[in-house]
Amino acid sequence: MESQPYARSATGNVGQVDAQAVPRYAGIATFARLPQRHEVEHYDIAVVGVPFDSGVTYRPGARFGPAAIRQASRLLKPYHPALDVSPFASAQVVDAGDIAANPFDIGVAVDEVREGIAGLVTTPEKRVVALGGDHTIALPALQAMHRVHGPVALVHFDAHLDTWGPYFGAPCTHGTPFRLAAEQGLLVKDHSAHIGIRGSLYDRADLLDDESLGFTIVHCRDIDRIGVDGVIDRIRQRVGEHPVYVSIDIDVLDPAFAPGTGTPEIGGMTSRELVAVLRAMRGLRIVGADVVEVAPAYDNAETTAVAAANLAYELITLMADDV
Repeated sequence: MESQPYARSATGNVGQVDAQAVPRYAGIATFARLPQRHEVEHYDIAVVGVPFDSGVTYRPGARFGPAAIRQASRLLKPYHPALDVSPFASAQVVDAGDIAANPFDIGVAVDEVREGIAGLVTTPEKRVVALGGDHTIALPALQAMHRVHGPVALVHFDAHLDTWGPYFGAPCTHGTPFRLAAEQGLLVKDHSAHIGIRGSLYDRADLLDDESLGFTIVHCRDIDRIGVDGVIDRIRQRVGEHPVYVSIDIDVLDPAFAPGTGTPEIGGMTSRELVAVLRAMRGLRIVGADVVEVAPAYDNAETTAVAAANLAYELITLMADDV
């Protein structure tokens, strides 16, 4: 039984709450004011929150990211003019709520997130967009994807590599997920890319280790030289025909566009550049994604949360276009 006045498409999919019946600032703050999972019979794409930030190594607060992103998503509308897609009509998209992850035990939390996402991605046709939370959650998300897709290609937007080793003896933190993913065989060898990397490193060996794990890097400084077209060419050449998982750390954006994050780095991508790259990824088989590291306590005027909400919308649109 529907509890709110949702719009329905000609295809029968249940869309957003009708903004002519309930103002955008009223009602339950599901992502983009979409139905909750229990309100529809089936779904193609699930948006799920993962309010976990016990893996951070600098500023905490990303546990409040999913709520902030949902709140900022109220303004999203049903038609994407740049791609000429109505994502909520093309696919049944739902808000699957939050995965409650143990805040005191990272290992237990990883297991809980993996099983929570696996419970949503029960067939290869179902897809998920996870709202973090810190970047630790990408590891269990990839573990869940591996169960139905096998190894995937990763397109990772971030200021940081996240292929480091243990930190203070903790093997799994927000700085280690993609090292662990590579070591666990979750990624197709030599078919993954980091985009937007910048900032200082511990040692030149960080880059050599990353390369040995099978990654290529498009540094943020490269974007000035090769442009958006050059970035997307390198992404497409890298991932090939493999299923793709997209992971977006909001700190890939310059702090001017995303101040509300835990480890900001200057010289980042603009929001327009990042959106342009995502839209140019149309046609890739994106099977899952995450948007992480939104820490609203450091945000101004919801700037970071609005960026994250729109990036999630772009990812949903790409997935819906491929349903």
